[in-house]
Amino acid sequence: MEGTTYQIKNMVCPRCITVISSELEALGVKFGIDKLGEITILDQGPVDMAAIKQVLEKHDFEMIQDKDELVVEQVKLAVLDLVHGRETTNNLRNSDYIAERIGQSYSSLSKIFSKREGVTIEKFIILQKIGKVKELLEYGDMNLSEIARKLGYSSVHHLSNQFKAITGMTVNEYKDTEEKERNS
Repeated sequence: MEGTTYQIKNMVCPRCITVISSELEALGVKFGIDKLGEITILDQGPVDMAAIKQVLEKHDFEMIQDKDELVVEQVKLAVLDLVHGRETTNNLRNSDYIAERIGQSYSSLSKIFSKREGVTIEKFIILQKIGKVKELLEYGDMNLSEIARKLGYSSVHHLSNQFKAITGMTVNEYKDTEEKERNS
């Protein structure tokens, strides 16, 4: 694709692509989207970048201008893919997966991420995993052993301890709370 590629912050799911696509089409902009977090504005003469930025911001997206901000967004997308997008059946460590995907050393990624976000990549991964655990518990299709396996936990005990540390409640307490909310 010939054009200029821009990184887009908060573009994290297929629905985001749909929203951005319909907005850019309404503006008459020729574009391409090869992957989450990235759009290419195709060469077509003058483009009203202010209008594009305004449309993106209307939906809580924004063009990333800063190099460190781009790294943070790439790490977030890699973590989201790691936690939400694939089974953890291979033996690749999270840090190796992220470094390989972004093409930088994990050490430098970690420094930039921690400085910008105020949380380590490891903590961000844990928070995403606990969010996914909650989602899977709400669906009720999987038991805790299956959830632990799916998310790459070494044991149900490890998942349970992490869940309690993050949420302040046990998995059973959380499930009871969810049941009460659904029944009321």
